[in-house]
Amino acid sequence: MAVMTDRREYDKLVRDEIPTIIRENGETPIVHVADDGEYGKRLVDKLDEEIEEFRESGDLEELADVLEVIRSICRHRDVEFEDVETIREEKARERGGFGDRIVLDAVESPSQESNSTS
Repeated sequence: MAVMTDRREYDKLVRDEIPTIIRENGETPIVHVADDGEYGKRLVDKLDEEIEEFRESGDLEELADVLEVIRSICRHRDVEFEDVETIREEKARERGGFGDRIVLDAVESPSQESNSTS
């Protein structure tokens, strides 16, 4: 008699210990190791996923997941996280942060018609 199995498809990058956790739960993970190109793309996809989860829940745990993906992107690109932090600091000095809660609704400029002489 054949053993019936349920299969759930995910097709996404997961944390390193997830396959072990799945095995400990008596299930069988089907995985592969991504090459560099696939890994870079999947990291960006994972960043989108984690941002959406944070957007939906607002939980700090989800925000921590976003940060973990950002750190993984840095490692993948051979960039020190501190270099990203330095760029963030420079941008904050030049353009400010987001602490003042300013929302740009529109920008008005003098119309070209009022400046022209016909």
